[in-house]
This record gives sequence, structure tokens and C-alpha cells, in this order.
Amino acid sequence: MSSVNLNRAKLLISCKDQPGIVAATSDFLLKYRANIVQSDQYTTDPKGGMFFMRIEFDLEEFETTYKLIESEFNSIASKFEMYWRLSDPNKRKRMAIFVSKDDHCLMELLWRYKAGELTVDISMIISNHKDLQSLVESYGIPFYWIPVTSSTKKDDEQKILSILKDNIDFIVLARYMQILSPQFVAVYPDRIINIHHSFLPAFIGANPYKRAFERGVKLIGATAHYVTNDLDEGPIIEQEVLRVNHRYSTEQLKVAGRHAERIALARAVSWHIDDKILVYKNKTIVF
Repeated sequence: MSSVNLNRAKLLISCKDQPGIVAATSDFLLKYRANIVQSDQYTTDPKGGMFFMRIEFDLEEFETTYKLIESEFNSIASKFEMYWRLSDPNKRKRMAIFVSKDDHCLMELLWRYKAGELTVDISMIISNHKDLQSLVESYGIPFYWIPVTSSTKKDDEQKILSILKDNIDFIVLARYMQILSPQFVAVYPDRIINIHHSFLPAFIGANPYKRAFERGVKLIGATAHYVTNDLDEGPIIEQEVLRVNHRYSTEQLKVAGRHAERIALARAVSWHIDDKILVYKNKTIVF
């Protein structure tokens, strides 16, 4: 099982680049005897660009000091007009997984969860099919079957939202073959992670692997991204590619595609859990 340092907090910052950001932040943390153990930063342009920073730091008397930092950091943030987020290692994120019939991405997440590689609580798994119910329940995770149809989609999404309520922090679409409405996506901005195949060249629509085979592709890929109202065009978190050749059959291409999907999605979920991602416009900065 992976271990989590329960005295180590994480601070993520984004604002317009300007002198003094790092010094002011470091001096503030020093006032509370924080020991900075890792610091990463990036600027789009030192002259008027956007600045991003992620800091990990250890605290003595964690509970008391963390609350002070949480309540007082606005004095720094307001000066630099920062967006900022503070992460408490004592509060595990709560994840909901949406899935349809394909189980490869779900199994990858469940395996890593059981092995302790994902320090997260899986609050529930929701599906529009019953195929994976017994598998999910064998892990002791609540399973909800909601058979979404085009005529009942609005009511079905409301039913899902009522189940989710305040019980989750983010959602993972592990090959969930339904398009979420803009109203649903708006409830969880930058908190819904999706995975889809991405070929070079790209093949959209039906039977992508058959079309890829007919074109003799040399790379099979997958993209994990945050969900927005633009289908499959949200901020990209991670991509994975595997090399293939003319010897691969359509079925072998599908197998390679599933491997790529599992790897890319698991990395993206892990980085989200570990607070390594900042979203800027339609891009991500992953530290």
C-alpha cells in the first residue's frame, strides 16, 4: 500500500506573472514554520504571461497550522489576484466512476485502488448497463444501474445528480458511452475526466479500428481529458501512444487501443488525485 504523509499539504497557484510571487508565498509559509519539500513553477511569458506554481510543504502541529494558512493566505492571494487551492492530505478525495459495458479501464482503476496506488475513496460506480454489477459489488463498492435513454436523458441525469449529491469530489468516465449534457457538466467543472481513443491520423465515428486497419496506421493512441461542452475537446491531461505495424489485425489494434486507454486514464486520475494539475483556458499544466 502507498503511504501518505499526513503532515504534507499542497498549494497550487495561478495568476499573472509579476515580480515577488515566489518570495511572498515562501515568506508567508515560513511564518507558519512550513518546510517546503518540493516547488515547481511555470510561466507562459515572464512579461505579462500567466504564472503557475505548485508547492508541497510539511507542517508541525498540522491541524492547527493548516487552518491558519487556509484562512490567512488570502492576504497574499488578493495582492497578486491569485487563483489558489490548498490540499489537505487527511481528506481523501471521493471518486465516482461511470462505466458502460467495456471493463478494461474500470479494472485498471479498481486494481490500482486495491493495490493502494490510488489514494482515493471510490464512493460509487454508476452504469447504464448491468453487465459489471457483480464485478463492482465484489469490491464492496455501491453500484447503481441507471439505463439512460434519449427520451429520458434529462430525468436520468437528475437521478444521477441526486445520487451523487455531496458524496463525491470528481467523476471518471471509464468508457461511459453516454454524452453528458451541458447542465450536468456545469455541476463539476474540471472535475470530470474522460478517456477516448485518438489515432494518428484521427478516425471518428463508427468502427474506428476497422478504418485504422484499412489505412495501415503505425500508432495507436488514447487521450485523457477534462470534460467540457465541446465533445472530446476539453483540456488534455495525458496521452499515450503505442507503435503498431502492418501485421496487426483489427482485433489486435483494439487490444493495443485498450492498453493505451488504461494507461492514459490511470495516469490522469492519479495526477488529479495528487493535485498536480492546473487548468488554464483549454490546456492543462501538469507538475
